[in-house]
Amino acid sequence: MTAIADPTKAVARRPFFARPTATTGPWSWFTTVDHKKIGILYGVTAFTFFIVGGLEALLIRSQLVRPNGTILDENLYNQIFTMHGLTMIFFAVMPLSAAFFNYLLPLMIGARDVAFPRLNAFSYWVFLAAGLFLYSSILFEGMPDGGWFNYAPLNIIGPDPLSLAGAGPQIHQARMLYYSMGLQIAGIASLASAVNFIVTILNMRAPGMTLMRMPVFVWMTFVTSFLLLFAMPVIGIALWQLMLSVRWEVPFFDATNGGDPVLWQHMFWLFGHPEVYILILPAFGIVSEILPTFARKPIFGYAAMVFSGIAIGFMGWGVWAHHMFTVGLGPVANTAFALTTMFIAVPTGVKIFNWIGTLWGGQLRFKTPMLFGIGLVAMFTIGGLSGVTHAVVPHDTQQQDTYYVVAHFHYVLFGGAIMGLFGGVYYWWPKIFGWMLDDRLGKVHFWTMLVGFNLTFGPMHILGLNGMPRRIYRYDAGMGWDLWNLVSTVGAFLIAASILVFMRNVASSRRQKVPAGNDPWDARTVEWMTSSPPPPHNFDEVPVITSRDELWHRKYAGDDGEKVPVPAGASQDHGEHGGHEGHGIHMPDPSYFPLIVAAGMPIAAYGTFYEGPGMVILLAIGGAITLFGIFGWVLEPTAE
Repeated sequence: MTAIADPTKAVARRPFFARPTATTGPWSWFTTVDHKKIGILYGVTAFTFFIVGGLEALLIRSQLVRPNGTILDENLYNQIFTMHGLTMIFFAVMPLSAAFFNYLLPLMIGARDVAFPRLNAFSYWVFLAAGLFLYSSILFEGMPDGGWFNYAPLNIIGPDPLSLAGAGPQIHQARMLYYSMGLQIAGIASLASAVNFIVTILNMRAPGMTLMRMPVFVWMTFVTSFLLLFAMPVIGIALWQLMLSVRWEVPFFDATNGGDPVLWQHMFWLFGHPEVYILILPAFGIVSEILPTFARKPIFGYAAMVFSGIAIGFMGWGVWAHHMFTVGLGPVANTAFALTTMFIAVPTGVKIFNWIGTLWGGQLRFKTPMLFGIGLVAMFTIGGLSGVTHAVVPHDTQQQDTYYVVAHFHYVLFGGAIMGLFGGVYYWWPKIFGWMLDDRLGKVHFWTMLVGFNLTFGPMHILGLNGMPRRIYRYDAGMGWDLWNLVSTVGAFLIAASILVFMRNVASSRRQKVPAGNDPWDARTVEWMTSSPPPPHNFDEVPVITSRDELWHRKYAGDDGEKVPVPAGASQDHGEHGGHEGHGIHMPDPSYFPLIVAAGMPIAAYGTFYEGPGMVILLAIGGAITLFGIFGWVLEPTAE
């Protein structure tokens, strides 16, 4: 007998575009819009790419450890050193900075989330799609092989097929498409993040947090976001021109058909030099939070620190042609860019002296974050001084395309950015995960990395001054380069050992899980007012800011300077109850549409590799997936 449905009982149907409900487990990470989870995703993914880029560096150093190396042939060497540069810049250092931006920015300004949570998730998935797309090239025609700079006209015509077996013009064309489309997709992620962070800082600060009460790290995030917003379109246009040139022979950079190869260099470095500050300013911000905490002093010259960061961002647009002193721009242009290159050292010097002023007379505690912070100041100073030598045009002409340049930019980007980022990892790890990393292993990590770093890149100054060119895959014996290449390679493997120490530290500390407490460092800024790790809504009550170092003033509010218990934003029982029950605060719901929108982009990008129906099919599939995700994003219910 067939049962008769009760018409009084409504059948609950889940809308097609309903939001996912998972808050725990693996699926929750695919649909999260929580800025803290997205920050962790950025950090883990970027560290994975950092390991890949490090392995590529070890292959390069192994090839050059002795004369006439045979580990890599010229074709594979070109691919490895190209991908090392692309990986470290676009898929390691930049997203590691984005991991700190995502996790810490709302906490440091007293907000509960970023302005556009789903756009935040979208930026991560697009970044991941770009990295996977670029590295998928290894399964097909091979990886890009023109260097991260990819100078014209070699990026168009490719190598001589007789000189590089297996890397003729058609293979080279496909590799350049991976370069062009992969970096274009990554640029979309950077633009989305930049807009999100700018709007968040301008509109979501806690009551009382004026611009001149923001932490220096927030200011550096602000400046970096504006640099991204204006720099990425420049390289985006150049990448579109490159794609059209290699795919449909549009002669943007072909001098034989009215194009200009130097145009690529202008556009690339007009992006590329602000990019240097996109990489280093976040580390400057991190160190500007670490040093005051472990010196138990306010940052020396706060206003000067802020305005020097702004000046660096502004002046960074006027120095790009110092990468082109040997191109033939003429004495007037060379002189102008030499002067601007010297001038931009002034705000950088202000920061260095202010960091020293912060340390001077402080009650210094040499914990691991402090060591990495001091390491940045020392190593970046060396890199900055070698960089000033490039402002002298005759000096630069002699150094151009030698290992002296390699030494300089690694002292800036590794000695500066990587040192600062690791300092930030050790500093904010207890806030993010609620347990401490081992300080003894952290110090072993620092000293091993510092010694390995200087052994690796210090000798490159000597190699460059002795005439060793960049971008060569082998060299003859008797050139006087053997010893220093050996020392440099030993240093590279010592850096690798330091990374293994860090990974051991994470694994062993995770087993022990020594509780961190809410404020293990006796810090100064408001992210330490909430629990460790923070609840989904960050603060039970949004804090009211009355001073620059708000937490410090709350803790030391007594007339005699003694530490007194002052209630902060979040209650003390979040660690027990998870901080998400009964708070009555509606947070943004999870969504899988940012992932869907991002997934369509690399599929469409693959369409540029094919002719006729193949191109149309892939472009249509990728475009349909992206459009479906966009419409789903728009049609999601505003609330459950």
